[in-house]
Amino acid sequence: MDTRERLIESTRELLWERGYVGTSPKAIQARAGAGQGSMYHHFHGKPDLARAAIARSAAELRDRAEAAFTGPGSELDRIAAYLRRERDVLKGCPVGRLTQDPDVMADPELRRPVEETFAWLTDRLAALLTEARANGELDAALDPRATAAALVAVLQGGYVLARAAGSADLYAQAVDGALGLLTAHTR
Repeated sequence: MDTRERLIESTRELLWERGYVGTSPKAIQARAGAGQGSMYHHFHGKPDLARAAIARSAAELRDRAEAAFTGPGSELDRIAAYLRRERDVLKGCPVGRLTQDPDVMADPELRRPVEETFAWLTDRLAALLTEARANGELDAALDPRATAAALVAVLQGGYVLARAAGSADLYAQAVDGALGLLTAHTR
């Protein structure tokens, strides 16, 4: 991994662990094994590097989701595969955690990839639910858009519950509960 990549990856990890304010240029450089000159050679400063790191985290989330969404099985099978895929639940979502960071949310450039990622995820889930409804797998009365928003909320809320209790079991319960509600609308 070259220096630029090490800087981005180190920033991603630190943002996930400490948030924006807690991620100092010195901490980024130490974790990346890069000097100040290298950091400023590749990036204009901490905000520029944070944008690259957040965009990378957002892209990774979308790629992993898309892998589940295009996998085998029915639309509901693929949604379940996405919700149940392996995650570091107690660490939280690397994109979702950024919504709790006031500095990220106050900066439109840092906020944009977070907002776009959740909009994409909701749209993608709504499309799968629409397909499932059109194929007769789901009840015609189910609102795909509202249900997709609820699934994203359950996912993010599941992280919060698990972190608060120190147990990944609460995340699994939230996912199982959401899927149980969804399957109640199957035909």
